[in-house]
Amino acid sequence: MSVTANSVWKNCLMFIKDNIQPQAFKTWFEPIKPVKLSENALSIQVPSKFFYEWLEEHYVKLLKVALTKELGETAKLVYIIRMENTYGNKEPFTEKIPSSNRGAMAPQEMDVPIKSKNPELRNPFVIPGIRNIKIESQLNPNYNFDNFLEGDSNRLARSAGMAVANKPGGTSFNPLLVFGSVGLGKTHLAHAIGVEIKDKYPERTVLYISAEKFTQQYIESVKKNTRNDFIHFYQLIDVLIIDDVQFLSGKSGTQDVFFHIFNHLHQNGKQVILTSDKAPVDMQDIEQRLLSRFKWGLSAELQSPDYETRISILKNKLYRDGVEIPEDIIEYVAKHIKTNIRELEGAIISLIAQSTLNKREVTIELAQQVVEKFVKNTKREVSIDYIQKVVSDYFEMDVATLQSKTRKRHIVQARQLAMFFAKKFTKASLASIGSQIGKRDHATVLHACKTVDNLAETDKQFRKYIDDLTKKFS
Repeated sequence: MSVTANSVWKNCLMFIKDNIQPQAFKTWFEPIKPVKLSENALSIQVPSKFFYEWLEEHYVKLLKVALTKELGETAKLVYIIRMENTYGNKEPFTEKIPSSNRGAMAPQEMDVPIKSKNPELRNPFVIPGIRNIKIESQLNPNYNFDNFLEGDSNRLARSAGMAVANKPGGTSFNPLLVFGSVGLGKTHLAHAIGVEIKDKYPERTVLYISAEKFTQQYIESVKKNTRNDFIHFYQLIDVLIIDDVQFLSGKSGTQDVFFHIFNHLHQNGKQVILTSDKAPVDMQDIEQRLLSRFKWGLSAELQSPDYETRISILKNKLYRDGVEIPEDIIEYVAKHIKTNIRELEGAIISLIAQSTLNKREVTIELAQQVVEKFVKNTKREVSIDYIQKVVSDYFEMDVATLQSKTRKRHIVQARQLAMFFAKKFTKASLASIGSQIGKRDHATVLHACKTVDNLAETDKQFRKYIDDLTKKFS
């Protein structure tokens, strides 16, 4: 007997009926119609967007089990939503959305050893006074390996991430440091590893946290005199994921506490995953003992995606959002936005929004308008190294001269301008700016910024320097 959408769905319904209440079955499964079956993907028609969202939230695991029984491990489910109320079109509008096949991340329970007189171990994620040993992983299940597409630019990092997810703490990739420029998928990959570990090892405690939040929690623990509790809490984690570890730069207290936590986790076979916008060798103001530990495992770089990968990313994004766009428009967007994935997805979202909200057809002309505005309005991520290079080139000197101890007037002015623009265009602290531009202290940077402001008002030539350089950075 040939397998059809109807026969597959009929068998699925028999399985589902045995596993849920009759009323729920009648409400949520009887109205569904099977539409088509192609390449192990079953398309089912549901009455509304709300209906689809309810099924995904409450019955996604049941649907997955039922489909896997019928079609095997590669089974996929696609929802077709018919919307009758359209803008005067005769045909009803339909949306096709693939199932995510995963529910929300469940809270994790943790065994807390009671060693002190006070049996309560303070969890920095919990409001003081409320005892709770359940901790949220802080993972986003939408950032998973299914929608982290592989290409030449990310193959090493993705493969290492998969290896870590299969055997957390048991590979030589510990710590795993993923680095690269903005918008290339560092955070996505970090979440994907955590989500995969929770799927494979539900009993492991996984925690994702940004370096900034980690620092805030540490400062809070010092204020409340609970530093030891803070350390003990983090030493109990099985898989610790710290995002944007470069933000620990210049924060010696936080670096010190992280050093102790890192050592404990590593020695006990726990997994540490870090992300950063630069390689360990380029990190400034991070203690040497910590940097050497970052290099223990694997440092994997995420690079800008090539043209084929950009096409795949756009098609995957459109497929998941249930939107169809002509091939030539996808190619146009992929050809013109090259630097990062966030911009790429942002442009396609803008294009869909323009088309939907203004009721315009998606054409090459519309794509040109969106891409032009998008690329024009995307600010370049300016680093202190980049600022020093631009200023040095402008004054026809090398970066080493700019950073040198010389007091020659034109070199001092170039150095002061570099400090001024670093304060203006980066989030770095004055101490961090000073240490990167010739190993100066924060008072020197402050003096440089005041000098530049004063000269801008009194010296016409100096004002021109500022205007010329500002154009180069904008």
